Amino acid sequence: MAARSGIFPTFFLSGFECSTFVWKGRGRRDLVAETAHADHVDEDYKLLRSLGIAVARQGIPWPFVDRNGRHDFSRLDPFIAAMNRHQILPIWDLCHYGYPDDLDPFGAEFTQRFESYARAAAEYVVPRIRGPHFFTPINEITFFAYMGGEWGWTAPFCTTDEDRRNLRLALCKADIAAVRAIRAVDPEARMVHIDPLILVVPPRDRPDLADDAERETFEDTFYAWDVIAGRRHPELVGSPEILDIVGVNCYSFGQMEYREHGPHASLSPNDDRIRPLGDLLAHAFERYRRPMVIGETSGLGQGRADWLCDIVQESLAAVLRGIDLHGVCLFPAVDMPNWHTGEWLHNGICDLVEEDGDLKRVPFQPYVDELRRWQKRLNRVTELDEDPFSDPVDLGDIVAAAERMQLKSDKDWS
Repeated sequence: MAARSGIFPTFFLSGFECSTFVWKGRGRRDLVAETAHADHVDEDYKLLRSLGIAVARQGIPWPFVDRNGRHDFSRLDPFIAAMNRHQILPIWDLCHYGYPDDLDPFGAEFTQRFESYARAAAEYVVPRIRGPHFFTPINEITFFAYMGGEWGWTAPFCTTDEDRRNLRLALCKADIAAVRAIRAVDPEARMVHIDPLILVVPPRDRPDLADDAERETFEDTFYAWDVIAGRRHPELVGSPEILDIVGVNCYSFGQMEYREHGPHASLSPNDDRIRPLGDLLAHAFERYRRPMVIGETSGLGQGRADWLCDIVQESLAAVLRGIDLHGVCLFPAVDMPNWHTGEWLHNGICDLVEEDGDLKRVPFQPYVDELRRWQKRLNRVTELDEDPFSDPVDLGDIVAAAERMQLKSDKDWS
């Protein structure tokens, strides 16, 4: 198989939960602080290096660095130092559900402020991190719009379908402006636009909801990507180059039964309405024909290793069908709390164990072992060498593995 350079230095990526939303009844949240990532940043990046992972999603907390349009990025310095020390390449999340208190996302100033902030962020991080440089301007625009526009979980706490649609479009507009601002600083910067890849089916006793479920699966899921790619709302001047890399988030609860007043209900693993993930990946690729990554994925509890196996198998089956897949992001690297209850989800490469007022990182060994198994099967490194950025992933190895294994997509997500 001839060498074909990938976008990233390693095929497996990771990242850290970094939400900064204003949560219903709890005020401003800072998940980097809640997971003690800020206190353990050197340890966390050392862990990724030891696992052969050279790319990590890392948030820049817009609400905390932007004070009325004036920026202070000094809180990033410990993260940048640790990245450089352990040679981890960041994908910078510029807005992970949170925006400054003095902004209205429906107002014109929102786009202007986000554009200015994105430019300033790029000016700060680009000279401090060895390239190439990657950004996610606004994380999960579609899901953000549901949380804040229709379900009332987060600011701006709206509760109508119209508000959701308006919020989604406002976020798309700001995102496109931010891409242009970042590329004014670094014309070679790459964008990873991330949203959930989902399937919604009607309840068995409500066939009248089939059209609504179909619309959410094949229209709402892709609407933000469509706008950013220039397929909708041409006045916002999106384009395939602005969309750039399509990041699809894949979780078991992403296959759901429709509820008229959401959120929807997750399908059980043995539900006959589940659709193979490989089919969904192929559909997304055919829609845009852009490079793709699994932007987030993880199992829960004891199921993490099995979930990773399923995800890689489905990904390779989709590669065999021609999708241009550049990586799989095991997210998060360390555990995170359930936003609603605060209970640990046990979805990270490491669990978090409270010990003497700190959160100790404890690798979940079956998950690590499964990662090692797939690194070897895909001819990937299991630990980073002296200069992991010198050679990008040879996608020929990934295609060769797919051809060797001849995996077929299936509906078994158990």
